[in-house]
Amino acid sequence: MSEETTARRKDDHLEICATQEVEPPANKTLFGCVHLIHCAMPEMALEEADLSCQWFGKRLKAPLLIAGMTGGTERALTVNRALARVAQEHGIALGLGSQRAMGEREALAATFAVRDVAPTALVIGNIGLRQAAELGIDKVRRLADAIGADALALHLNPAQELAQPEGDRDFRGGYKVVEMLIEAFGERLVVKETGCGISPKVAKRLVSLGIESIDVSGLGGTSWIRVEQLRNEVGEGLVPEFAGWGIPTAAAIASVRDALGPMANLVASGGIRSGLEVAKALALGADIVGMALPFFRAVNAGGEASAVVLLRRLIHTLKQTMLLCGARDIEELRRKPKVVGEELRTWLEHLKE
Repeated sequence: MSEETTARRKDDHLEICATQEVEPPANKTLFGCVHLIHCAMPEMALEEADLSCQWFGKRLKAPLLIAGMTGGTERALTVNRALARVAQEHGIALGLGSQRAMGEREALAATFAVRDVAPTALVIGNIGLRQAAELGIDKVRRLADAIGADALALHLNPAQELAQPEGDRDFRGGYKVVEMLIEAFGERLVVKETGCGISPKVAKRLVSLGIESIDVSGLGGTSWIRVEQLRNEVGEGLVPEFAGWGIPTAAAIASVRDALGPMANLVASGGIRSGLEVAKALALGADIVGMALPFFRAVNAGGEASAVVLLRRLIHTLKQTMLLCGARDIEELRRKPKVVGEELRTWLEHLKE
């Protein structure tokens, strides 16, 4: 794929996500099936709710990740730097978008450069599975080092690729690529989906290879299949029905955590849109919660200040939820009892091996 095609596709993605319906209403995260239990006597003050956690050796003030979205164009540069400043100021993690464009054209590294505005923030680079195979271990390492990344996210997106007329069609040898990258990055490698979820079976295989961080990125938020359909209108991609394909986020979190126990850091992303849903994701077993579209739309509409407003609201609501559950920290919230509705129970039953 040419450099111009990659850059144009990135800007197309941003424009579609900014202006069109990319979250099909029928898609559900199933967080509506999760009910946290009220504690009428929490015996704590709101200010005592401790959101801090550790990830990749860095302390976060809250278990939140601005999930990777974009890079490779001037518009992407503006977005990345604004969100990097937010992550730095408020002590949360930042993911960058796919560095494929940077791999094709070294000059585009500037659109991923955020260390000057986020010198101590936890920054996660990003590359696709097939692109990593094509680039090779040394070049992928150089991509991460060039932006000062603390870790690298290897993204899996077979459904999105099938939705692109120019996308990949051969997904053989993926676990070999993971093994190759583990040699280079070790515990600094995150494997993530892009909105279709990771099953317990795949998660267990990844952990057996040495992966220590998995982002389930489930169904319920931005559908990249839908984005590609809007971008291409017609073509040889997946038919519209596949816009609802995937494992709902709540089901992916709970089933993977049940399968892995404490063996991996679990990131929850995919349609999480409120502080209450952040709390539910943590209660189901997530260690970190990621969001992308809300932060992008906030920056697009009102700049960095709007993203700060969104983040503060998320944190405040998360703290309120913890107080109403009587939980002083994330680990205590995870131990609290919860009610799980029938649809989510059905998913969990069938996801068990």
